[in-house]
Amino acid sequence: MADVGSEANTMMVSDKRLPVTSGVHQVSVISLSGPLDADSCVPLMRSLRKGRSNRTERQGQPLILDMAGVPLISASACRTLQRANERDHAPLLVIAAPPRVRRALDHHEITGMRQYRTLAEALTALSAPGDMLTTDRIPPAPEPEEPEVLHEQMLDLQAKARTSGMIGVAQGILLTRYGLSKPSAALDLLKETSQHFNVPLRVLASAVITAPPPRHADQWFFGRTTRTAPPVAGFLRAHRVKPSQRRQVLIATISKAVTVTDADAAELHLKDAAQDDVLVLEQHQGLDAAYRDQAALVAGPPAVCARVQQRLEPVTVPDVATDAALSTHPVGRALLEAGTRAVHGLPLITPDGHCTGTLTVHRSQPGTWLSGSQQQTLGVLAVEVASWSSWYRRTIIVDALEHLHQHRTHRPATR
Repeated sequence: MADVGSEANTMMVSDKRLPVTSGVHQVSVISLSGPLDADSCVPLMRSLRKGRSNRTERQGQPLILDMAGVPLISASACRTLQRANERDHAPLLVIAAPPRVRRALDHHEITGMRQYRTLAEALTALSAPGDMLTTDRIPPAPEPEEPEVLHEQMLDLQAKARTSGMIGVAQGILLTRYGLSKPSAALDLLKETSQHFNVPLRVLASAVITAPPPRHADQWFFGRTTRTAPPVAGFLRAHRVKPSQRRQVLIATISKAVTVTDADAAELHLKDAAQDDVLVLEQHQGLDAAYRDQAALVAGPPAVCARVQQRLEPVTVPDVATDAALSTHPVGRALLEAGTRAVHGLPLITPDGHCTGTLTVHRSQPGTWLSGSQQQTLGVLAVEVASWSSWYRRTIIVDALEHLHQHRTHRPATR
């Protein structure tokens, strides 16, 4: 096995050739181990090129990557795989990838790539008749092992439990305010409004709790005649996302943050006034379920996002393992178990000085890695997201509350 890096935790590569019959006479198998992070992109591309050159002269022959020893893969490494496939126009078969890596590969939808549990399954697919190797379709990744499925189900239940109380409070407010016949009528009203404006039920419930009571029988916000125009945001134009599409905006934010910083993971928190301005994890990329559970609701330090919110300035932790407060805290231990060593976070501050949340990027290698231009680009993104968040709360959320007030009679939620 040849070491392509200088440190113990860098990527390791070994190549071997296997005979495969039924149309494909020889296949190169590349075995990878160690994290595939931003620093691994150059050696990864070099290994892919070597694997391609080891095959027959004809293009279109498949390459197999054994990722059994890869604990994580960054967005930049996924883009490297995409570029390699676009250049060679050949199928890429991945075998034995851990669940976290499988999900990352599925998320990036790499053209021509398929995943299998074992080498035998991949070889069987290669030997199968027909033209399945020319398809660009990516089959779903194998289901995680049963213990992981049960663990993630438990974490999902905990997440639902965290929001059910707030929804219940909102139901009680509507039930009393509008004299509804039963709690289910209030829930139906919330659901119908949530679906009509594509606003998460939790977000709408928070607004019901924190908004001032309606000022008029026919209008919640009496005298409001115009809607504020959405802010100009370059990242929304680049991703062709409408400002009213909340989930797509958050996804575009994370995608932009990971791309411009060469991060291995990222998370976006927004403040919730109904929960004393606690930070709520709204969107992420590359974070496992255990860490997401720790970061779902953050009320204070030592979590990096909470430090950012407290200081209202960027915060960098070069090495989670050597940060005394973070490394001994459950959120820090979850970071290390997820493969994160370095973290950089910054606040989402509107032009008028209000902090609406935080944006945090992760790196699997310790050290400060952001260049000056990367920090500047990330800062611009943070300002744009903060402006969007403020606009969304003052416009779309207010529209939803107005709709709810004007349709307060019991109407079953649409199915």
